Amino acid sequence: MIATHPAETTPPRRGAPLEVLLVFLKLGLTCFGGPIAHLGYFRDEFVVRRRWLDEQAYADLVGLCQFLPGPASSQVGFSVGLIRAGYWGGLAAWTGFTLPSAIALVLFAYGASALGGPIGIGLLHGLKLVAVAIVAQAVWGMARNLCPDRRRASIALLATLIILFSAASLAQIAAILLGGAAGVWLCRTAPPASGGHIAVPVSRKVGSLALTMFVLILVGLPVVRGLRAVQGVALFDAFYRSGALVFGGGHVVLPLLREAFVGSGWVTDDAFLSGYGAAQAVPGPLFTFGAYLGTVVGPSPHGLTGAALGLIGIFLPGMLILIGALPFWDSFRKRTQVQAMMRGVNAAVVGLLGAALYNPVWTTSVKTPGDFGIALVGFVLLTAWRAPPLVVVALCAVGGIVLA
Repeated sequence: MIATHPAETTPPRRGAPLEVLLVFLKLGLTCFGGPIAHLGYFRDEFVVRRRWLDEQAYADLVGLCQFLPGPASSQVGFSVGLIRAGYWGGLAAWTGFTLPSAIALVLFAYGASALGGPIGIGLLHGLKLVAVAIVAQAVWGMARNLCPDRRRASIALLATLIILFSAASLAQIAAILLGGAAGVWLCRTAPPASGGHIAVPVSRKVGSLALTMFVLILVGLPVVRGLRAVQGVALFDAFYRSGALVFGGGHVVLPLLREAFVGSGWVTDDAFLSGYGAAQAVPGPLFTFGAYLGTVVGPSPHGLTGAALGLIGIFLPGMLILIGALPFWDSFRKRTQVQAMMRGVNAAVVGLLGAALYNPVWTTSVKTPGDFGIALVGFVLLTAWRAPPLVVVALCAVGGIVLA
C-alpha cells in the first residue's frame, strides 16, 4: 500500500537531487532492453544495492505505474527520485534517465539525412527490420501475459480488427475505450491487490491539482489548436495526446505516433520506422523517440526546438497523472471494477500493437524473402536466445547493408 501520511510509516532517508541525478544518469547510459528490463535494473540498484526502497514498496510502485497510462519505467524512476529527494529529486531522476538516449536520437536524426548510397540505404532498411523483430517480440510477450484466456484474447482480436478496417483517426482511442468497457463486463475476476507501505511526499491537494492539469491540457490543446492554427501547438498536442493514451509500455506509442505524424504528412513512413529502429539501439526510455520525431518533423518548429517540444509533450501527461494518482492509489486499486476495466484495456492494447505490427511495420519493411529472414532472425534472437537488443540492432543493420 502506498501511504501519504508519514505518521503511518517511517519515511526513507532523504537524499540530495544531485545524488539522484548522478545515479539515474548512470542508468540512462546503461539501461538497454526496454521497460521490463529497466524495471529489473531499477530493482537491482534501488532495492538490492542502495536500499532506498524495500521489496514490497518497489513492487507497489511498479504496480501503480503499470496501471497508469504513460512510460512505466520512467514513471517508476520519477517516483523513486520523488521519494528520495522530493520534487527536485523526481525531476533529476527523469533528466538523468532520459537525456542520454534523447541526445543520441537527435544526433541520429541530423545524421540520417546524410546517409546515402547502398550502404546508407541498407543501414536504414536494416533499422526498419529491427522494428519488425522488436514489435513482434512485444506483441508475443504482451499477449502471453495480458491475454491468457479466451475473453481477453477476444478483446484483443476485436481491437485489432477495429484498427485494421477503420480509416478513422480516432480508431485507436475507440479500441481502448471499448476494451475498457468489455473488461468491466467480461473480466471481473481480478485478483486482490497487495503491496507494501511507503511515504510519498504528495498531498491530496497537489494530486488533485495535477489531475486537473492533466485533463485541462488534454481537452484544451485541441480547442486552442482549432481556434489558432499554430504549428507548435499542433505538434505539442500530438505528442501530449499520444503520451496520455499509452497503456502497456513504450511500444504501444508506435501506432499513436504514427497516426499523428505519418497520417498528417509531417513525417514519412521510412523516416518514422528508421528512427523507431534507432531507438532500439540506445539505452533509456523508448519515449525519447519523441525527440527524434520532433527533430525531423516537416513543418516548423523542428530541430532542437521540436525535439524539446517532443520530449516535454510526450512525457508530461504520464508524470502529471502519476503525481495525481499517488495520494489516491491505495483505495482506488482495490475496486473490482477498476481492475476489470484495466484488464480489458490491457487486452485492447495488445490488439492495438498487433495491428501496428502489420501496418505500418510489416507492410513498409518486409518486401523480399531476405527481409523476412533478417526480421525472423532478430525475432528468434530476442525471444529464444534472450539476446540484448543492441546485438540484434547491429546484426539487422549489417544484414540490411548486405542485402543492399
